[in-house]
Amino acid sequence: MNSIDLNTPPPNHQFKVSVEREETAGERKVRLFKDLALFVVALVFVSLVVWLCYATLTAGSASADEKKWAMSVLSAATGGIIGYLVRR
Repeated sequence: MNSIDLNTPPPNHQFKVSVEREETAGERKVRLFKDLALFVVALVFVSLVVWLCYATLTAGSASADEKKWAMSVLSAATGGIIGYLVRR
């Protein structure tokens, strides 16, 4: 069996050593819960913004500037979602 001296690696070779901790079942559950909670909060926030913009666009009492602002926000959100899906 050959041995390699780690103080002087062979030419054109590098070595890496890593120590990684295993994720326990409890840590996995906490991580997944946090991810799900963050997703739900983001979904509620985005839905609220879209609903507010739609309500502004359909309101008869909204000014032209308010409707322009709402349309800009909806366009940006739509572009972001399409960009995310196309990039995948």
